[in-house]
Order: sequence, then C-alpha cells, then structure tokens
Amino acid sequence: MTALSRFLTFIRFSHTVFALPFALGSMVVAADGFPGWRIFGLILLCMVFARTAAMTFNRVSDWEIDKRNPRTAGRHQLLGRGAAIATCAINSLLFIATTAFINRLCLLLAPVALAIIFFYSLTKRFTHAAQFFLGLALSVSPVGAWLAVTGSFAWPPIILAAGVLCWVAGFDIIYATQDVETDRREGLRSMVVRLGVPGALKLAGLLHLLMLAGLIAFGLSAHLGKIYWWGLLPVPFLLVYEHRIARTLDVALINKAFFETNATIGLLFIVVTAADRLVR
Repeated sequence: MTALSRFLTFIRFSHTVFALPFALGSMVVAADGFPGWRIFGLILLCMVFARTAAMTFNRVSDWEIDKRNPRTAGRHQLLGRGAAIATCAINSLLFIATTAFINRLCLLLAPVALAIIFFYSLTKRFTHAAQFFLGLALSVSPVGAWLAVTGSFAWPPIILAAGVLCWVAGFDIIYATQDVETDRREGLRSMVVRLGVPGALKLAGLLHLLMLAGLIAFGLSAHLGKIYWWGLLPVPFLLVYEHRIARTLDVALINKAFFETNATIGLLFIVVTAADRLVR
C-alpha cells in the first residue's frame, strides 16, 4: 500500500460521497445553474480541507479507543499520530484561508464550521445523541455551499441541512450497531447503547422518513421541477433495502449496504438536482 493510499484509507476518503453531493446540489440551486469554475473550485477545496481536518481530528481524539476496537485496530498503523495532528492543523488553516477568497460571511463562519465538525468527535463521551452531532457536522455542507454562492442565508439550504442531519444520524445508527459491545465496554455512548439494537434501528427508520420529508420540502422551497421529483423515486426503495440488510446484523452485509446505498442516494441527489437546474 502506497503512502497516498494509506492516507486516503486513514481519512476514509471514499466517504466523501456522502456530504459532497448535497453541497454541490445546494450550490447549483443557489446559482440557478453552474456558478462558474472559481466558486465551484473554492467550494471543492473547502470540502476537502474541512473533511480532512475533521477526519484527522476524529482519529487523533479516538486514537487509544480505536486500538482496542477490533474493527478499527489497524487505523493507527496507517499514519503516525504526530502526522495526523499536523495534517489536522494544516487543513484547518487551509480551510479558513480558502473561505477568505469566497466572501466575508464564509470567512467569519469558518471557525464556527470547524468547531461544529470537531465537536462531534467528543460527543460519544458524554451524550447518547452522538449520531445527531455527526448529522449536524455533515449538514453544514449545503448551508456553506449556499453561502459561498449567494453570501446570505435562505430557507432551502437550511431545510436540506435538516434532511441531511436526519439521513446521516439514521445511517450512522445502523453503522454503530457493529460497535455496540465495544462502546459499552469503553463506556462510550450512542443511540444503539441507549436503546439497544432493535430500538435504535426503529429510530433510524423514523429518521430516514424525516430525511425523505426534508428532500420533498427542499424541492418545494427551491421550486425544483419534474426531473428532481422523478429522480427522487428510487430513494425510498434504497432506504428500505438498507434497513432490511441492517436487520440481519451481518457486519459484512451492513458495511456493503451502508456504503453502496448511501453513496447511491448522494450521487442520485446531485445528478437529478443539477439536471433539473441545468437542463432547460
């Protein structure tokens, strides 16, 4: 494994497909089309820098805990702790610096965004609502992209952010079923620890219903058209598939369904949202 591949595995680069599509969808709606290469490039850079900073912060804060979890025990072998801390600091500074090239509001809110996405990594030590804080961290992306284009707040990205929060909290509850015994042993908190696996999976189902409501409300508030509405039709079926797999409690199947289903939902969202705005 090359140094680059080890680093990308360390920060779970493949999971970028979860937050990025919603940021780009928000960007396209805010611009009523393509905003131009400059803003597009700056938003991409902000996403890369912020996510890299967040993931390295998470790895550093959970360093010793991950060593004792069989699922994550090899993470610390991919990158040294000192290198992870330096990467987090550098990417945090690069994120803030990049927002300075967008607009004043984005620059002022950049430290707030970093505080939100860093805070998630600490929450499982004191609250069972940790999955909701992860959802909050990823929900920052559509709001930030909208602000990058328009320089002002509006209801559509806030509604979309609420949908993303519910979606992420739901699928992370499913993902956390793999670690319930480790979390209990370590004294960590999550909705799975609090409710047990059956109760947590019911909550995840409710959250995904709310996510669907959020996507519908976003479409209405943003005045999206037929392409968007037809494009949303597969989403409920994808979520049902994910929940059916989750009930098997098969770790290998859950991992496969977790990535493939949620990546498909994210990519489907950006494709139909962009098509609705760009195809006239």
